[in-house]
Amino acid sequence: MNAYRRQHQGNPESVMMFGRIDWLTFCLFLGLAVIGWMMIFSVSYEEYRQVGMGGFLNTSAGKQAIWLGICGLVFAFIMLFDHKFWQTFAYPIYGLSMLMLVLVLIFGTNIKGATSWFSFGGFSLQPSELAKVGTCLGVSAFLSTYSTDLRHPKAQLTALGLIALPVLLIMLQPDAGSALVFTSFLVVYFREGLNPIYYIVGIVGATLLILGFIYPPVQIIFGTVLAGAAVLAYYFSNNLRNYAWAAIALLAIAAYNLSGLGYHLYLLGGAILFFLASGFIAYQQRNGRMAMLMAFFLILGSGLAFASNYAFNYVLKPHQQDRINVWLQPEKCDERGSLYNLTQSKAAIGSGGLEGKGFLNGTMTKLNYVPEQSTDFIFCTIGEEQGFVGTAGIILLYLLLLLRITVVAERQKSAFARHYAYCVAGILFIHIFINIGMTMGMTPIIGIPLPLISKGGSSLLGFTIMISILLKLDKHRFRH
Repeated sequence: MNAYRRQHQGNPESVMMFGRIDWLTFCLFLGLAVIGWMMIFSVSYEEYRQVGMGGFLNTSAGKQAIWLGICGLVFAFIMLFDHKFWQTFAYPIYGLSMLMLVLVLIFGTNIKGATSWFSFGGFSLQPSELAKVGTCLGVSAFLSTYSTDLRHPKAQLTALGLIALPVLLIMLQPDAGSALVFTSFLVVYFREGLNPIYYIVGIVGATLLILGFIYPPVQIIFGTVLAGAAVLAYYFSNNLRNYAWAAIALLAIAAYNLSGLGYHLYLLGGAILFFLASGFIAYQQRNGRMAMLMAFFLILGSGLAFASNYAFNYVLKPHQQDRINVWLQPEKCDERGSLYNLTQSKAAIGSGGLEGKGFLNGTMTKLNYVPEQSTDFIFCTIGEEQGFVGTAGIILLYLLLLLRITVVAERQKSAFARHYAYCVAGILFIHIFINIGMTMGMTPIIGIPLPLISKGGSSLLGFTIMISILLKLDKHRFRH
């Protein structure tokens, strides 16, 4: 290895565009982009047949081809650029991306209720896609600073502030889907030592918040108390543990068999008393920290249960309630109304069967049954035309890309490059998970693109810049 480094340190190949590039990552990136263009061409094939080759550049596939050409030039430019630039100017780039998010609120074009776009010459640019790149660089620069220690509150607040600022600006547009993507930076924070208790509290809080949309607050608090009492019972001495579990079982059976708000209130009161008694015993046995932690979760659960239930019923607008119901309670939705997109999405994917109907042969695609099928729901086109084999293949390609980026991250000599690689992996993962999940009803329909496949120049450009910078940093990893 040392001989290899000495041989290549001064080799002119190291400054060439494709010298020592990670070819597996590049090929996965290019392959997904080409597949994406083919799927967009399939969706817009009727449009192409009407205008012919002369008007090809005015079709959806033609415009995406132009963006592919632009992205190719951007990729080449980044490969020829000095790799040190990205760490040196990480904060200015982050600041510029935040400025663009402010300017789009003032000068942007409103499309589908969100002021998220700059429009010029028949093309549109979405600054939030470029803000992901800027935030990757800003977060990586901060974490690679020698004095940064995520065990200290000041560093934690700064780290969270770096992602909170773009989230706030994007929510003002409003674009909840793009804002949600920025939670992916918590992956790199966890990798770099942020206390896991924050993640536990966050997951529990998010779960209780979601449950509050479905169930009455009393039932959620009752379940929270039972869960807390079960945890405390685990820490009891042997002679008390059996009684604790017996009491929990009796309460659970009673909650299952009895109905009516009055019964639930009595059960809730009994459960709280049992919880307090359990906590007192745990405290007496010098396990006060566990008792206090369970009390905190009880208060958190109670507050979130009432807050989410109130917000759902009295704050959210009807169309926002419908989006939540489509995800959590589809039986309450109208199949020809708010549930239409999801119903058609599932039907299109299911109609592909094992091997699909073949390229350009998707009937539901051609007849435009699935709305936004070239952007948010392009996975339906893959499912209908390529079947289970095609969709599994796409997911496999994404998994290989994520695994490869993780390998690239772990072999970096530079802390900045390692942090940046994990930021890119996190953004890719949450895009893939949410987009594919929402076409099957597993995640809420919030409108974020499938990386490198969905139609959209801003998204393609953003992911191209991300991966180009990653490959450039990895190309020079032996210099650090």
